[in-house]
Order: sequence, then C-alpha cells, then structure tokens
Amino acid sequence: MKKILSKNGATYSSNIIREFIRTSRKKEGLTQKELSLKAGVGLRFIRDIEQGKISYRADTINKVLKLFGKTLGPVELILEEDNE
Repeated sequence: MKKILSKNGATYSSNIIREFIRTSRKKEGLTQKELSLKAGVGLRFIRDIEQGKISYRADTINKVLKLFGKTLGPVELILEEDNE
C-alpha cells in the first residue's frame, strides 16, 4: 500500500489545512469565534474545518489562511511505500 505524503512529510489524510488552522489559531491565542470574526467567515465554518470536514470552498478557506499569511495552492505530493 502506498501513502501519499506532502513535501513536509505529513500524510495527506492528516488534513494539513485543519492542523495548520487549528495550530495557528491557538498560537495566536484566538478562540474559534475570534478567528471567524477576523476572517469574515461563520463560526460554524471554523468549527467544521477544525473537525476535519472535507467539503469547503477554496475562496472561503483562503479568507482564513490569509490571516496567517498563507493561501491554498498546488502542493507536490510524494508517493512512499508503506512497509507495514
């Protein structure tokens, strides 16, 4: 079985966006509500992202990522053999 990895080594299934937003929000000392207000998105949207909901709009996620100096874009994936 093959795993799909990003260049930073995180598995694709670990939901990189979810982890980035949650970690960045906590690092900045923001609550989910504060982040939603600053980004101009709904609180439910932030909660859905952090719970790993996989269907969201790129333009809306970019509103949140913009607060952390990021944007969505193509990321090169590396296939790695899983020897387990």
